[in-house]
Amino acid sequence: MLSNIFDVQPSLVFDRALLIYNKPFKMKNYQSSNIILEKSFAFALEIIEFSEKLIERKRYRMADQLFRSGTSIGANLREAQNAESKKDFLHKVKIAAKEADETAYWLELCKSSPHYPHEEKLPILLKEIQRILNSIISTMKRKTQL
Repeated sequence: MLSNIFDVQPSLVFDRALLIYNKPFKMKNYQSSNIILEKSFAFALEIIEFSEKLIERKRYRMADQLFRSGTSIGANLREAQNAESKKDFLHKVKIAAKEADETAYWLELCKSSPHYPHEEKLPILLKEIQRILNSIISTMKRKTQL
C-alpha cells in the first residue's frame, strides 16, 4: 500500500513506485523535479490501489470511472510537457484540472454512499494536486493573457 506517499521527498516517489511495482520508471525528457508530474503519478498509483479494492467488492462501474479519471490527470499533464505552444500547454493542464474535478466527484460519491468503501487520504491528496493545477492555470493566464 502506498501510505503517505505525498509526505516523502518528490525524488523518492519514483523509487517507491519501483519497489511496489518492480518496474523502473524513468521520466524521459522531463525534469525530475517536476512536482506536479510526480504527485499526479503517485496519485494515479493510489487510485489504482483503490480501484482494485472497488473491484474486490464488485463495484466495477465506480472502479472504472475512478480509474479513468484519476489516472487521466497525470496522463494529460505528461502530454502537456510536449505542448506545441503555451496555449496548447494551458489547454492540456485545464483538461487535467477537469479530470481532477471528476475524480473528486467520484470520491465524494464513494464517501457519501454506504455501499462503497472510501479512503480519507485520496481527497486530501487530490486537493493538493488541484491547488497546484489552479496555480499553474492562473500563472499561465496572467503570463499569456488568454
